[in-house]
Amino acid sequence: MPLTKLQFKPGVNRETTSYSNEGGWFDIDKTRFRFGFPEKIGGWTRYAVNAFLGSCRSLHPWVALDGTQFLGVGTHLKYYINEGGGYNDITPVRATTTNGIVFAATNGSSTITATDDAHGASIGDFVTISGAVSLGGLITADVLNQEYQVVLVPTANTFTFVAREADTSIASITTTSGLNPTPVVANSSDTGNGGSGADAAYQVTVGLDTSLTGNGWNAGSYGRGTWNSASNLSVQGATLRIWSHDNFGEDLILNARDAGIFYWDRTNGTTTRAVALSSLASSNLAPTIAKKVLVSDRDRHIIAFGCDPESAIGTQDPLLIRFGSQESLTDWQTLPTNTAGELRIGSGSEIITAIETRQQVIVFTDESLHAMQFLGPPFTFGINTISENITIAGPLAAIAVEDMVFWMGKQEFYVYGGGVQRLPCTVRDFVFNDFNELQIEKVTAATNTSFSEVWWFYPSGSSQENDRYVIYNYQQKIWYFGTLARTVWLDRGIESNPVAAGTDHYLYTHESGLDDGSTDPVSAISAFVESSQVDIGDGNQFSFVNKIIPDLTFRDSTASSPAATLTLKARNFPGGAYLQTNGQSVSQTVAGTSTVVEQFTDQINLRLRGRSLALKIASSDTGVTWRLGSPRIDIKPDGRR
Repeated sequence: MPLTKLQFKPGVNRETTSYSNEGGWFDIDKTRFRFGFPEKIGGWTRYAVNAFLGSCRSLHPWVALDGTQFLGVGTHLKYYINEGGGYNDITPVRATTTNGIVFAATNGSSTITATDDAHGASIGDFVTISGAVSLGGLITADVLNQEYQVVLVPTANTFTFVAREADTSIASITTTSGLNPTPVVANSSDTGNGGSGADAAYQVTVGLDTSLTGNGWNAGSYGRGTWNSASNLSVQGATLRIWSHDNFGEDLILNARDAGIFYWDRTNGTTTRAVALSSLASSNLAPTIAKKVLVSDRDRHIIAFGCDPESAIGTQDPLLIRFGSQESLTDWQTLPTNTAGELRIGSGSEIITAIETRQQVIVFTDESLHAMQFLGPPFTFGINTISENITIAGPLAAIAVEDMVFWMGKQEFYVYGGGVQRLPCTVRDFVFNDFNELQIEKVTAATNTSFSEVWWFYPSGSSQENDRYVIYNYQQKIWYFGTLARTVWLDRGIESNPVAAGTDHYLYTHESGLDDGSTDPVSAISAFVESSQVDIGDGNQFSFVNKIIPDLTFRDSTASSPAATLTLKARNFPGGAYLQTNGQSVSQTVAGTSTVVEQFTDQINLRLRGRSLALKIASSDTGVTWRLGSPRIDIKPDGRR
């Protein structure tokens, strides 16, 4: 019998059985489809050598007027600006105490108790102490005068922290598992004397890094480890800490969801913290709380979503949208002489997110979708309802691709491109039947435009954090999925490659190299794709295979002898066990110094019999990448029993 070419349509289909999906792909990991054929995805390397503190869910790149490149990094504990690979902490200060904090130490303990009336701190918050004097013995002024994380809050007027070696910054003790200081144990007791007249600067209250079982969007619990230990504190009615941020020229506007709006002035440098927008000189009725902020690219308005109105500063309206006057940081009062104003959405109970496209801003509430467009004077902006009765998984679940917006809803995927449509999804049940809905707010949408892909990272059923992804290729209109722990992803643009945050508190440059750069030395990426079953004559007869002729390329591999494993798997019945050949290695055999010669294992002899067959290609070595073509098999009928 002549050779039979194995050709499969691109994409993965898990909405049917493997047998009924004949001619398609059924299982996959860390493999994509390009030009209709499967290939291993690119590798990743560390973006910076140091770890950041907290769970990162927000990234924003921009370039200053002098060409300096910045990357805003928002975590549930801190806000950083990464410049040249270094993390600069610009987390705003919410309150200060002058000459009003004193300390107490106990002999044999590293725990210091600070007394400061109505300090307002919570477990996990950060405070910087200055002006303290020695408690005597090992608890010197240099030990006290540092930034510390609050461990316990016994009363409204006291909190505790763990003393550590002098002159050790938070950055120097940040590890992948949190802070790892060297404690200093007091060798004498001192109660209420040390640091008389000391000052304290309290940073904004830290946020949540996980959601708590409960009703509604805002159920959550504090995930604030202090000194490598978990906190048991739970807070109902608080939101997952998600920062929104946008550059206003070379400066930065930032907002912690359901908290303050802040401003960082680039001319002050990365050693200066962001300050409240409302604290700026000449600030006029600027909002003090919001769910999200952005800067409209077309008309240069700062827009705050789910914020406080002019008439009740400090009282949040979750459906209100306010915009400052054009080209102004501080002018927010609605006047006939400026373009400031406000709009209120009439449906839903709160704004979830807003996504800017080329022509408009798409605003999501918990049950509706709206288009906000620049109209010019006298109205400045107008807003129209696009769709009712839609859902969105969370504040990070939507992403714009040119004038289209893709998002994950609850049990559905959607696209807006002038009208709202449900995206037909061939892996829908696979995704949502193994999904931790208690952590749905963590769903993160991303684009990888080099490959025409929209990604969603999400937590599987047994995971508290994003550990899987699903991809929609909008050019080929196909779906595929895999495993990868990422909390946020930034597409290439200002950055030359995509940048993503791992659950290990490192940033990674993706589509960089061929391997997993989270380890040193790098480790292999295990990638595979497996087809659905194929048969002869609807499986009326058994098939016998004695040869497979591979067709693939190892182009761009860096290993001296790159290899992948081809496996044929046979079944006698759709629900029966697989009878498979031993995995056969296909390796490149010739590579010229100037021209790559596509030579690899020419044929594999084997003996396999069954009513249906499936093909799998996999690799698990460093320095290897591959793309599968159309392998051929020598197959012939072999009777009915």
